[in-house]
Amino acid sequence: MPFIDMKTSVKIDTDKELYLKEAFGKAIELIPGKSEEWLMLNFSDGCRMYFAGADAPSAILEVKILGRSTPDYYNALTKELTDIVSDTLGVSKNRIYVKYEEIDTWGFNGENF
Repeated sequence: MPFIDMKTSVKIDTDKELYLKEAFGKAIELIPGKSEEWLMLNFSDGCRMYFAGADAPSAILEVKILGRSTPDYYNALTKELTDIVSDTLGVSKNRIYVKYEEIDTWGFNGENF
């Protein structure tokens, strides 16, 4: 039950969005037990964002997962997501945040896991 919500000040065209979808789908597999099969994504582009007082391109990714993982897996995913966003959208790596949230209960199809 992973969910990645990305907000960025950069505009994302259709080709880049499809690439991000595929790349994030592969990247989520760095967390054991997670796969694109259950991954939900949201891309909010063209956001008015300021980071360190400047409006240069920036992004924040919020990654929510059902259950727990370890710092090593989160570090690997942070590196991969940061590389993907930087390479695809041209956002400097030092202007990208990645936030994690571990969820105990997740609803799907009228039931909870």
